[in-house]
Amino acid sequence: MEYVGEHLLPGHIGHFFALLSFTAALVATISYFKATNAASIEEEKSWRRMARIAFGIDVLAAYAVLATIIYIIRARLFEYNFAWEHSSKALSAQYLLACIWEAQEGSFLLWNLWVCVLGLILMRKAGKWENPVMTVMSFTQLCIATMFMGLYMFGNKVGFNPFILVRQTEMGMRAPIFSRPDYLSFPQMQDGQGLNALLQNYWMVIHPPILFLGFSSTVVPFAYSIAGLWKKQYGDWTRVALPLDPFLRLRAGDRHHDGGGLGL
Repeated sequence: MEYVGEHLLPGHIGHFFALLSFTAALVATISYFKATNAASIEEEKSWRRMARIAFGIDVLAAYAVLATIIYIIRARLFEYNFAWEHSSKALSAQYLLACIWEAQEGSFLLWNLWVCVLGLILMRKAGKWENPVMTVMSFTQLCIATMFMGLYMFGNKVGFNPFILVRQTEMGMRAPIFSRPDYLSFPQMQDGQGLNALLQNYWMVIHPPILFLGFSSTVVPFAYSIAGLWKKQYGDWTRVALPLDPFLRLRAGDRHHDGGGLGL
């Protein structure tokens, strides 16, 4: 059946970048692993170069996913479940980003974006620790990327696809309205469900990004600890990771402060 009025291209583009992010993270993980265990300097440089390119592609793809979701919400493309379930025409512009944080897949995407930023910093600053540390960071990206792909593995659904159409959801496949090719002309599809009223607060715009920066930053000392065990340098990694402790404490303080403000 050919449906009338659907805009499928943004969804295809967004899903492509989600798959690209996952694939690039996989390549970066393997390449950094190979660079860490390389037998020669030339081999190590070759694998590291490939890993950096792959991680860079991962970063670009992840931010392209975010840009596509923002476009779908701003363009009021309510045929997409993400826009229909989490936004509406009455929602003010300041809460458009809060729509993304409300969704589970949007929260994982935000987590992914912060790990991207931290990974880029480590690529420049980690020095001799880059290969093992970035192996862990890239693997973290790989795991998080599965959460906004909506794939089925061994009969189980992994994550949620933010680019699925309403008619493709479990509810949509049972609803009689979607047996009509012109279902978008029905009043039910002219507007979205809107953002939860409890979340329409200015704290919801700034709290989740700060919160997830705190979550994401904890992977950095973890990556250094794994790198230290991997390279059998059991004490050296602490001299690099411990200076990050004040930053982590600050982020933890922000989480409690913002959480208290949100509760008020």
